Amino acid sequence: MSKFADIEIDPGIVRRAAAGDGKAHEIIYRAFATPVYSICLRFTKSPAHAEDLVQETFIEIMRSIAAFRGEAALGSWIRRIAVTKSLMFLRSAWTKRGQALSDDWDDVTAGEAVSHGISSRPDDAIDLDAALANLPDVSRAVIWLHDVEGFTHKEIAGLMGKTESFSKSQLSRAYQRLRPMLSAELAAQPDGAAVGSY
Repeated sequence: MSKFADIEIDPGIVRRAAAGDGKAHEIIYRAFATPVYSICLRFTKSPAHAEDLVQETFIEIMRSIAAFRGEAALGSWIRRIAVTKSLMFLRSAWTKRGQALSDDWDDVTAGEAVSHGISSRPDDAIDLDAALANLPDVSRAVIWLHDVEGFTHKEIAGLMGKTESFSKSQLSRAYQRLRPMLSAELAAQPDGAAVGSY
């Protein structure tokens, strides 16, 4: 899970924000702006779009914070709003470009990263950001939500308005596309790390 869970805000600040206190709003914004921007940038690949989504996210947070019941951590609630705003942006972009949420790849069986040839060793220094940037929007969003943010396939399906099998197949497809990119990156490492010896 990302940094959202590590950020603690005093419940008094949340109550003040719910009552419309501008200083409390600022405290929440300053605490969460960076991780919100990070997640929005992962989805959009565009700093300008990410900045717009940060603003939209915080407008929604301040509008809705009075309804926040505290059943989950504030960071989890904010993260869900940021993800929802990012997915709404992607959906509108797909609509504008005439693309669908799915692509024309054949369905494949989902599995763990290691079973798809992606190393689990932290010593394998690769440019994962560059590899992820080469994925289609949907695959990138699913892999980010599942592997980094810790969403389940059921949660991802709900956010995207699709089925769990859609989420699983998109994750598997992302792994399939990442494998050759990451293998090439590992093969190019100066220490001669053996590709395929995961």
